[in-house]
Amino acid sequence: QVQLVESGGGLVQAGGSLTLSCAASRRTFSTYGMGWFRQAPGKERVFVATISWSGGSTRYADSVKGRFTISRDNAKNTVYLHMNSLKPEDTAVYYCAATGVYSGSSYQDRYDYWGQGTQVTVSS
Repeated sequence: QVQLVESGGGLVQAGGSLTLSCAASRRTFSTYGMGWFRQAPGKERVFVATISWSGGSTRYADSVKGRFTISRDNAKNTVYLHMNSLKPEDTAVYYCAATGVYSGSSYQDRYDYWGQGTQVTVSS
């Protein structure tokens, strides 16, 4: 079992930056692939980014490519989502997720554990 706790959400103006963190409870965190997803009001949850256990492989949704960066610090059991040039359409609840078998997948059913989410609101 892996418990995930997101933090770092908040209110930011368009064009601003924000960094989300996701802390994992398990010491074997470094063996899990990690992902970020988001759910905007009235919409389904969608893929944002994913990173392999070593950090050597990443993948992004087209909507965030070039603006968001996913990274991890295995010594701190934490994965990050650095968000730049934020837009109002980035407003959503952001979730981190862990997978025991990293494949760069954007499919939610490939991820085994989920956090509770953190709200990001981008004002215009």
